[in-house]
Amino acid sequence: MLYVGKGDFAIMPFLPPAYAALETFAADWALPTTAERAARRGASTEAQRQALYAAVMPVAAQALSELDGRPLANLDASENRLLDLLLSFAHVSLAVELQRDDEPQHAVFRQRMTITASPADKAA
Repeated sequence: MLYVGKGDFAIMPFLPPAYAALETFAADWALPTTAERAARRGASTEAQRQALYAAVMPVAAQALSELDGRPLANLDASENRLLDLLLSFAHVSLAVELQRDDEPQHAVFRQRMTITASPADKAA
């Protein structure tokens, strides 16, 4: 939170203004590492995955287009969170579009797979 003054607080947006409709998903899904995104997908319910998918799908192409071609080092904090949200969307898309009812079976195997790092993880 950002302190405004005399007991008043304002919540800083997590995402760029054009993606304000996705703010409700940012805290839970805009995660900085592949391991965190995979764990969130595994811990989520079908309803949570469907909700994220339905919210992000209509704006995913536009968001990717805006971020594409820009060096990661040039993204501001809100754009980095948008990228992290889109990467979580990629995890969830596999479950929603392909695995569907078989997702719980796949989740069991993912729990046995330890992700330590991936190319999508940003250097700290």
